[in-house]
Amino acid sequence: MFIIIGFLIGFFAAVPVGPVNIYIISQTLKRDFFHGMLAGLTTAFLDMTYCLVALVGFFHISLNIPGQSSWLKLAAGLVLLFLGLKLFHDSKVFKFNGREKSSNIKTARPLFGVIALYVSNPSLYAFWIATAGAATAHGLLKEGFWPAVFFALSCGAGAMVWYFFLVRIVSHYQAKIQEKTFKKMLFALGLFLVGFAIFTLVTAISQKF
Repeated sequence: MFIIIGFLIGFFAAVPVGPVNIYIISQTLKRDFFHGMLAGLTTAFLDMTYCLVALVGFFHISLNIPGQSSWLKLAAGLVLLFLGLKLFHDSKVFKFNGREKSSNIKTARPLFGVIALYVSNPSLYAFWIATAGAATAHGLLKEGFWPAVFFALSCGAGAMVWYFFLVRIVSHYQAKIQEKTFKKMLFALGLFLVGFAIFTLVTAISQKF
């Protein structure tokens, strides 16, 4: 039963539109299914890892979050701003023939981009700590390492299923998108990320002062 609950938590936690989903979509559009899925799998793995760390009892990690959240948000804002501006640039210089050539070149950039977004986002720490606390408080899990492992794996699996569907849908319609529309989509995704960046930076600055 707890495996099903973990799967649903992981799936629905991944659904809301946010910087990570936008970044995964942009990587799928700019590159191909492989790179979009690489970003998605990285995110699912990080979800699983954070959930497991919280479940096995490392709740002392949360003690440092309030004091450091403004710095983490500042870092997240800068990362988002960089990625958003990068998408602005890509929306101007992108060419379909360039994508066809680059699609054969495998790169780990999506992986590093997701890690930067994930690690610098304090709300993700809080979410998985809250999830672990709720799961243990309501008796969904038995005490022990292996129940925690399977629950975390189920959360990661749920997230992975969502990202697979997301990347699959985007890559399916990718070939039908005209270059001009493609550039507009990259610009819009960049605009979303810059918007998130501004909001995050303003929040971080207001917390500091």
